[in-house]
Amino acid sequence: MANDKSNYLSVKLRNMTESATLAMAQKARALKNEGHDVIALSLGEPDFDTPEHIKDAAKKALDEGFTKYTPVNGLPQLRNAIVEKFKRDNDLEYSADQVVVSNGAKQCIANLCLSLLDEGDEAIILTPYWVSYFDIVKFAGGKPVAVKGGIEQDFKVTPEQLESAVNDNTKMIIFSSPCNPTGSVYTKDELIALSKVIEKYENLYVVSDEIYEYINFSGKHFSIGTIENIKDQVVTVNGMSKGFAMTGWRLGYMAGPKWIMDACKKVQGQFTSGANAFGQMAAAYALTSDMRPTEVMAVAYLRRKKMIGELLSAIPGVKVNDPQGAFYIFPDVSSYFGKAAGDFKVNDSNDFAEYILTKAHVALVSGAAFGEPNCVRISYATSEEKIQEACSRIEKALALLN
Repeated sequence: MANDKSNYLSVKLRNMTESATLAMAQKARALKNEGHDVIALSLGEPDFDTPEHIKDAAKKALDEGFTKYTPVNGLPQLRNAIVEKFKRDNDLEYSADQVVVSNGAKQCIANLCLSLLDEGDEAIILTPYWVSYFDIVKFAGGKPVAVKGGIEQDFKVTPEQLESAVNDNTKMIIFSSPCNPTGSVYTKDELIALSKVIEKYENLYVVSDEIYEYINFSGKHFSIGTIENIKDQVVTVNGMSKGFAMTGWRLGYMAGPKWIMDACKKVQGQFTSGANAFGQMAAAYALTSDMRPTEVMAVAYLRRKKMIGELLSAIPGVKVNDPQGAFYIFPDVSSYFGKAAGDFKVNDSNDFAEYILTKAHVALVSGAAFGEPNCVRISYATSEEKIQEACSRIEKALALLN
């Protein structure tokens, strides 16, 4: 096209892939706008509203004049609340000047990559991984290195696998537990075993994404940053969106070695400055007040997880494990690759997700976007009625493939 100016876009931008979760959500919305009854199981967004006491705290903060610019690293009220939360829930000892509040946990991770990675530095990403890790690392100039844990090992990486991937260029390890997209949770013993590898490399830094901490069905959450031999190599990332149903508030936070947090503060100061004032005050209240709404949500997710696991397991050719956290299930659907219904042939997980959307009007996300092309990610952050209906539609659509 004569007016096509795409070649004038930066190389970094052209090398960046679109978020697969957002792309699928857009397709689902388009179908819905055409009048179709679409069940959206693609976005990682709680279907619960933000608890009333948190919204009331935001209103109070507005009335009290919290409408101005905030310090780049966050209001002291929130950073102090985060220090208290880390000590109470995670046995992590940080000071307020070791905490940075950002516009979502995603910005925390971007700040870290921009602060720590030079061109050619390698960042090991435990796979399956959250979609944005890969592109954030690349945008920062780093080289993402996927280390894969398959469904047969509950999508978790072994120390031997990690050891074989680390070299002199490795600067960072990024992972989430509970994990997006798999729902897998690394146990205390598993993290200690990984730490034995990490401690051998003093210039290797761990980014531990713990945003699904409160949705953990295996007992008390364990933070890798509590392991004494590597605590100075760990940055703990968390946020308000999942455990408190505060996705639209865009508030994330992290804590780690002060020199790294100072660097992240410098980066954030040039890009966005501080997060919104009244939201931070509400977040401070959320972290230090009644946790029962969060606990109620976690109980509901557990009930839904059991339901969707049973329903998917009953579908021939769908292989599932038993995730212990978050609100995702990550079935292996590769037995359907190569099959067709009419003119539509399912060659891979991208085709599988497309087929289920167009045939069953259920939005899933291809596992290829998460580094595991045999799987699809299904969010069960929706009602039990919709879960039952979605699984019924999926089963009927898959029965047509041969």
